[in-house]
Amino acid sequence: MKQLTDKFQEKHWQLLKRLASGCAGHGGRACLVGGGVRSALLGEDVVDYDVEVFNLDAHTLESVLRQLAHFSRVGKSFGIYKLARWPVDVGLPRREKKKGDGHRGFEVDIDPFMSIEEASRRRDFTFNAIYFDILGEALVDPLGGLKDLKERRLRHCSERFSEDPLRVLRAMQLASRIPATVDPETIALSKELSPEGLSRERYFAEWEKLFLLGKKPSMGLSFLKDSGWIRYFPSLEAMVDCPQDPRWHPEGDVWTHTLHCMDAAVAYRSGDRDDDLVLGLAVLCHDMGKTATTETDEDGIRSHGHEKAGLKPAATFMKQLNVPIRIREKVLPLVKCHMRPAMLHADKCKPSAIRRLSRDAGRLDLLLKLFRADAGGRPPFPDNSGPAADWLLDQAKRLQVERNAPSPILKGRHLLERGWQSGPAMGRLLSKAYEAQIEGLFVDLDGALKWLRDQNPGISS
Repeated sequence: MKQLTDKFQEKHWQLLKRLASGCAGHGGRACLVGGGVRSALLGEDVVDYDVEVFNLDAHTLESVLRQLAHFSRVGKSFGIYKLARWPVDVGLPRREKKKGDGHRGFEVDIDPFMSIEEASRRRDFTFNAIYFDILGEALVDPLGGLKDLKERRLRHCSERFSEDPLRVLRAMQLASRIPATVDPETIALSKELSPEGLSRERYFAEWEKLFLLGKKPSMGLSFLKDSGWIRYFPSLEAMVDCPQDPRWHPEGDVWTHTLHCMDAAVAYRSGDRDDDLVLGLAVLCHDMGKTATTETDEDGIRSHGHEKAGLKPAATFMKQLNVPIRIREKVLPLVKCHMRPAMLHADKCKPSAIRRLSRDAGRLDLLLKLFRADAGGRPPFPDNSGPAADWLLDQAKRLQVERNAPSPILKGRHLLERGWQSGPAMGRLLSKAYEAQIEGLFVDLDGALKWLRDQNPGISS
């Protein structure tokens, strides 16, 4: 098991062994379970740890925990303890009886003397129900999770899967992260569930994992369609069967293209949470406008104006997911501008066009990542976007606009210092000055003031 424990940070592993020893001293058994075990088995570093303690009552467990760290108890009856300053949650086995809607609609019965086999059945998926006995350094696999993990199959633990519909979205993000196919029986159970009663906060937490951690997002999104849950996201469902001209999109409809783009975008993540969320959402939403603009004529299938038309369904989708406003505000300009990099490169555009694109897109570096993911979503066509993206990024860096729109050189305070009054006339002049700056008519304050004098000969300098 050394191969597994090597994925634990040493200080965390030492704490876990102290915890397990303390529990064993009172007849208890402490086991790791859940995502930490799964990650270690996949060869990934473990960042947090869920421990389930058997054969120990709550009072005794609390006395053991006091010897290790300060802790807080989650809720009044859940039997979960969070260790302060440690990425460790400790819990007691429990039964949950559904008594109402939503994830809070459960009656919880803590049973420290429950068997591991019974405890495993309340978990979501079999490879999340693999236990690792900390002191014995041995795996306990009551539901065949090891085989499922090896075969990259996502399978529910029991019929209790249906008690929490959020597990459908959890299946979506896990299918993309492992990546794994979803067992047909799990798909069938998912079809019977609906997101009614789920909080918007819980929605976004699962989608966020797909955008940030998914190795193959297409597998999670395909499950969303197979399970029927795509109908709860109309902006996505509309892309299914929306045709594209096979001369340019041999891969198929807009939905199929989008799945390929999502997989291509994985290569362009930076590790910055907000940037990667913006990129993932922009890629998923970039062609939503085709559903309202696609037409067929003698020249083929066309979607004129789909960039702008995509703003409304993209905004609706992100609001439904409870995406933070600061993220939404960065995604929509990328959707609107996603066709422009190819055109600018083809024309070998002037610096003014690149400044204008930076102004309109907000983040030119992210737009070029979207451009590359879009180009990578048309198999069997190769991704030939590299030269265009590299050229545009090089030009943007030279102009210092790759991460920010050009900052206005001429500001209101400069006009106020020269006797102007605040009001619509000043606003119009500042807008005109900014356009002149974008066009390259001036590049510093001296040039801006000269431009101002040329526009208004009577103004003082």
